[in-house]
Amino acid sequence: MNSKNRRQQLHDRQRKQKLRSGLTWGGIGVVVLAIIGLVIWQGVRPAAGESVQIMVSDPHIPVDSDPGQYNSDPPTSGRHYAEEARAGFFDNNNYQFPAGYLVHNLEHGYVIFWYNCDLLDESGCTNLKEQIKTTIDDLGGVKLIAYPWPSLDIPLVMTSWGRLQRFETFDAEQAKAFYRSNLNKAPEPDAP
Repeated sequence: MNSKNRRQQLHDRQRKQKLRSGLTWGGIGVVVLAIIGLVIWQGVRPAAGESVQIMVSDPHIPVDSDPGQYNSDPPTSGRHYAEEARAGFFDNNNYQFPAGYLVHNLEHGYVIFWYNCDLLDESGCTNLKEQIKTTIDDLGGVKLIAYPWPSLDIPLVMTSWGRLQRFETFDAEQAKAFYRSNLNKAPEPDAP
């Protein structure tokens, strides 16, 4: 009887160990499958914003030459200089032909906020600029530019390579989603 009781205890202990082991390995398997699913989703999910046909680009054009017309306003691809603009927030137009620099940034996987304060009153402009700056800060400022663009017919447009998102009013979550979806989706994503 004592021997039978010990055998039963040993059997119960082995069964519990098997159950714990099975649960542990099952949990690990679920986590691995979730990670694989997330990686696959990141690779195949559709980019945010409106698709704009990629313009075939000649080799780089000379700095400060006119890059010509683009197929969208603001541009999402096309002729550009071999130099790019620095990342960050611009309060005024620092370049004679800014698109020549900024399209090069897009080719490197940047996302650009193009804003037109001419369509807003002073307080609306200040508010829009602060919202853009806050969003850039929230996203860590990586491969982000904000640039004034007076030809816009709405206050804000975001672009990435071949993508465009229009904003009648600023929406931080939509802006962040556009950035996360389109960052580095460009011909030279590994360039700085």
